[in-house]
Amino acid sequence: MDQGAKSYWAEFLGTFTLCLIGQGAICAQQASGMPGGSLLTIAVAHGLALAVMISALGAVSGAHFNPAVTFGFLVTGKQKIGSAVAYWISQLVGAVVASFVLRSIIPNRTWDPVHLGAAGLSPDITVLGGVLVELVLTFFLVTAVWGTAVDKRAPKIGGFGIGLAVLMDILMGGPLTGAAMNPARAFGAALASGFWTDHWIFWIAPMIGGAAAALIYANLVLDERD
Repeated sequence: MDQGAKSYWAEFLGTFTLCLIGQGAICAQQASGMPGGSLLTIAVAHGLALAVMISALGAVSGAHFNPAVTFGFLVTGKQKIGSAVAYWISQLVGAVVASFVLRSIIPNRTWDPVHLGAAGLSPDITVLGGVLVELVLTFFLVTAVWGTAVDKRAPKIGGFGIGLAVLMDILMGGPLTGAAMNPARAFGAALASGFWTDHWIFWIAPMIGGAAAALIYANLVLDERD
């Protein structure tokens, strides 16, 4: 699916949109005076942003918008290392630009209490618990990617199955870890806000979960002719 510059632009734009809308919704909820905001509103914002941009750009780059998704394609041999690195750079840059755009337009008093939407562990969950939550939620997300976008037998529903997977995951994991499921989404917000607490979790756990989901789907579920 790598078509060079046009694919890298799509990965940048899709990740930018996910982060701008998702993190923007968190900040908007904070501005509304609702501590922590409405979980449903935040989940819907992330899910819709992803669904729309996957539907719009899937034909251009495959619409990964997430290093963990790209890693799944890499470990299953469906993407070359050079292409994967280009995708990762595009995704990270998209997340960073979106985060700094948000920081430039939203008052410090609004974004600072929520760290610009950066992922972080709830005091009620252990580090191991946080790792497991992010790993399992990303496993669900990447399974949805393979089941709705990779498998040729999949229903033609655009990106909405994947967007709904993100919505579902945030409803469960949002209060526990922020339900990042995406190292780029975690990195951009952390860099712009300066909030790095337990940041490693949001790289390691999604990458493991994404790789596990991709390998299981590719080797156990996918039709051998694909």
